[in-house]
Amino acid sequence: DLSEEKKKIVVELSNLIKNKKTILIASIKDIPSSQYQEIVKKLRGKAIVKVPKKNIIFRALDSSGNEAIKKLRNHIKENFAILFSDIDAFELAAELISKKSPVKAKSGQEAVKDIEIQEGPTDLIPGPAITELGALGIQIKIEKGKIHIKEPKIIVKAGEKISATAADIMNKFNIKPFSVGFIPLALFDTKEEKLYLDIKIDKEKTIEEIKEAFGKALPFAVQINYISKDTIKFLIGKAGAEGKVLEELAPKDRTSGSIINPYIRFFVSFPFVKTYSSISIKHSSQSRL
Repeated sequence: DLSEEKKKIVVELSNLIKNKKTILIASIKDIPSSQYQEIVKKLRGKAIVKVPKKNIIFRALDSSGNEAIKKLRNHIKENFAILFSDIDAFELAAELISKKSPVKAKSGQEAVKDIEIQEGPTDLIPGPAITELGALGIQIKIEKGKIHIKEPKIIVKAGEKISATAADIMNKFNIKPFSVGFIPLALFDTKEEKLYLDIKIDKEKTIEEIKEAFGKALPFAVQINYISKDTIKFLIGKAGAEGKVLEELAPKDRTSGSIINPYIRFFVSFPFVKTYSSISIKHSSQSRL
């Protein structure tokens, strides 16, 4: 049986499960205590963070009376935290991901990406560091009493284990190739009773994809004469160029040399100017024949 104190915790968790919009299970593995406290502090007002024992949270889930929410049991492993919030599930997940902090590498860790030492001056003085850098194949020279990296060098490739020497060099250069934080494992929306897994939110990648899509869409929008604040300057330039073509093709008064149709510039500003221009060019070509 549970003690009175633990029963109170079960009731508290059960009430949070019933009353909060979002429930999130996160891994807190390998997070130093100081960084854990810092993340919890930053989440104040947005989420309530609890780190109960598994049997306690299991009892709370079971006592909630919600069959759908019991599925969260399958995603509660070791070193977990459970968060309760009224904000959107994916907004909370994105908040957690943005709170991740860079950390130094340790010997034996597996690199998630290539780790490179950049060329340029350093604050290292000649000594044991020369041997360590040489062991990793890093070309150096001495300038003004300090070690200067002659060219960039990848010291650990993605997927490789980090050696003690590589970890020491990274620490000397203050390279922090890893990040720690709350890793979202499962989300549950209590209003919609939906469970979300395999949560991947990459803001930078999404922004780059949007930029790429915009770059492809802009030329097409100009081509079809779609008017917006982003296309208007291109359409004006396009109209001006096509206007010059029409001026050259338009018949002129033999005595004054002026263009017979004084409104030709007005027509240039309309989307159908391309069609109008094509007809004029075709007509001119037939006349010459």
